[in-house]
Amino acid sequence: MGRIARWAAARAFGRPSGLLGRFGGRLMARGNAATERHAVLLAAPTERDTVLVVGPGPGVGLEAAARRSARVIGIDPSPAMLAAARRRCAGAVARGRLRLAAGTADSTGLPDGSVDIVMAVNNVQLWPDVPAALGELRRVLRPGGRILLCTHLKWLPGGLPTLADSVQVAGFESVRTWTWEPPGRMASTAALLSAARPRDRGRS
Repeated sequence: MGRIARWAAARAFGRPSGLLGRFGGRLMARGNAATERHAVLLAAPTERDTVLVVGPGPGVGLEAAARRSARVIGIDPSPAMLAAARRRCAGAVARGRLRLAAGTADSTGLPDGSVDIVMAVNNVQLWPDVPAALGELRRVLRPGGRILLCTHLKWLPGGLPTLADSVQVAGFESVRTWTWEPPGRMASTAALLSAARPRDRGRS
């Protein structure tokens, strides 16, 4: 990918801003909706869970998670995407079930052990430092908490084996990978990974 193409991808999808950012947001809301909702079903949050959604874009997954969880936190580096998510999820924000904030996978701004589930859909391939991000996400998960990562298989550097190795090195256990075919003629194969932060010794 050339320099101009990388710049355009970052403006549209990495840290969406300006006209390209608005265009990218509309594409994400339309093209990723089925995968976002599928990921929430797989993560299976309950009314007792606090869920962190990394890079929620225009908020389709946030909206789905807020219907099932006690509390949802969405962090995104893009003011444009935070604004779009706030509009989409205005009801959940007003009820106190959803908080939106600037942040990234490697700098969430959250306390240790403060969330039960971490989700990231279609942005792992954009993380500049995957080991640092995984370390940060492990830190904010409570012992026994779960992580679910999902992205386009064709955009995942090294494929699922490389991502699984990185997740294990970061200190997660019960690592599982698989693929899923979203509906629609233009949809691309989704790569999925689930794992858990180990429980502290002596705790059930």
